[in-house]
Amino acid sequence: MSCVVIVGAQWGDEGKGKVTDYLASRADVVVRYQGGNNAGHTVVIGSQEFRLHLIPSGIFYPDKVCIIGNGLVVDPEVLFQELDGLLARGVKNGRLCISDRAHILLPCHKRLDEAQEDARGNQKIGTTRRGIGPAYVDKVSRVGLRTGELLEPGWEDYVSQLVEQKNAVFEKLYGVPGFDPAEIVVWLKPYAERMRPFITDTSLLLSRYLAEGRHVLFEGAQGTLLDLDHGTYPFVTASSPAAGGACTGSGVGPTAIDRVLGVCKAYLTRVGEGPFPTELMGVDCEDLRQRGMEFGTTTGRPRRCGWLDLVMLRYAARINGLSGLIITKLDVLDHMPKVRLCTAYRRGGEVLKEFPASLRVLRECEPVYEELDGWQQDTSGIRRYEDLPEAARRYLQRISEITGVPVVMVSVGPDREQTIVLQEVF
Repeated sequence: MSCVVIVGAQWGDEGKGKVTDYLASRADVVVRYQGGNNAGHTVVIGSQEFRLHLIPSGIFYPDKVCIIGNGLVVDPEVLFQELDGLLARGVKNGRLCISDRAHILLPCHKRLDEAQEDARGNQKIGTTRRGIGPAYVDKVSRVGLRTGELLEPGWEDYVSQLVEQKNAVFEKLYGVPGFDPAEIVVWLKPYAERMRPFITDTSLLLSRYLAEGRHVLFEGAQGTLLDLDHGTYPFVTASSPAAGGACTGSGVGPTAIDRVLGVCKAYLTRVGEGPFPTELMGVDCEDLRQRGMEFGTTTGRPRRCGWLDLVMLRYAARINGLSGLIITKLDVLDHMPKVRLCTAYRRGGEVLKEFPASLRVLRECEPVYEELDGWQQDTSGIRRYEDLPEAARRYLQRISEITGVPVVMVSVGPDREQTIVLQEVF
């Protein structure tokens, strides 16, 4: 038995989908433990590209069990669009299980997300407007609808009451129209019928798989710096992408976890608002964006791009207890004559080596760079670490030396086969 958690070690978009898909071939069970369809994973298999938002990346393997954990908020419409889209392309989904403790996201959550974001004016957080935050607010306020309630009689009345409560907020606070509760019930009914066969006590299911000695892979969405507690608050998501979220979001105790692997790009990107000390501007940013195809899987928004920030990465290693790093998109840097690593921040006359909690402080930080020679050689066809150019190996070594975490895998392209394994994970 082995339990491995895959976390994003940056602001999300690190390539976790490709990594999870690759590692799922060695696992028996793949668990998504937090978030909603505000996140996306892109998986490339041969000539086909798949974009996932709720379904665990292990769905492409016919012998793997895929679990949507209790830590998620599930938009039923998006769920079945995704499942039907996969089925149309020959990917069967009979192995999917949904926690009976996961929460349902309703259309009123999306409208509330839009109204709240619009009301912030120039103080926008940069949400995806998918309703994720409001759905988590209902969960924390103890008025949310869980998937397990769809198995019981009377859920329609509860949904009607929930919608009526939201309507009061729409009309009195934001001045936007609400919803007819009966229409929301009608909208949800066919999804409830389709969802019921998938709903089960996934925490109990996982405990049985662990007792049988199965390999379990946990995948989070977003990244550590978007964690509600440990990220660059308030420019964060509404859940816990950090490794601790794997336990609370799946119902598995922390003593079951064997390894935590952090995924990070060979550079850094961010979607949305908030400070970004190593951000590149103009032509330099656009060069990275185009070479790395840095556009959001969920929203299509262009990502902000910059040099790899090792102050941030050391912080992510500490928060998650990382036992290994997986570096993705190394090939995007292949053309560069020089590459940079941010090893500290300078704020006034002070040098900071630890990531600050204060956004005011972070906004005032300038990166302290270590510059290394680039390798200017195509790495996309390389499959062994020793075959990488010496300068590329030096770049990876410096990342490991400065963070104190060994590099265990390197990705040099989007395809499954474009993966260099330094240490076996399972």
